[in-house]
Amino acid sequence: MKQEDAFYMRAALAEAAQAYALGEVPIGAVLVDEAGEIVARGHNLRERDHDATAHAEMIAIRAACERLGRWRLSGLTLYVTIEPCPMCAGAIVMSRVDRVVYGGTDYKAGACESLFNIPGHPALNHHPEVTAGVLAEECADIMKRFFRERRARKKAAQKNIDKSTCHD
Repeated sequence: MKQEDAFYMRAALAEAAQAYALGEVPIGAVLVDEAGEIVARGHNLRERDHDATAHAEMIAIRAACERLGRWRLSGLTLYVTIEPCPMCAGAIVMSRVDRVVYGGTDYKAGACESLFNIPGHPALNHHPEVTAGVLAEECADIMKRFFRERRARKKAAQKNIDKSTCHD
């Protein structure tokens, strides 16, 4: 792990915290240039925007393209709290990001190493470097806390429904 990876992953975790506060799945991403400047940020906004593509990585990629005035994002590193899904991994390859650094592995939908390896697929014309496990525990913890709280809210809501439908 490069020393600066933890620094930028903390910035991605700050984005994840913003998603958490909005009731979104807490995944955050930042794109960093070779000079160390964060050029774009993103966090999940699927629920708010009613948009299946509003993942943290996609939002950050779109913002970087707009800010830099180009679709080729060579020279940039993407830091994301959880392993990118197939859609996001495809966007990473297509946007020519040089490097992807992620925290927690996504065993259900990960597409950088766990279920699939889109960035490393030999048939594709771009292969970003992938670094996994940076601040993995912190990245996994925010997800676990979010889903634990969501399950508790659903359970409490179901109890309220059950109480209101009981007749004496």
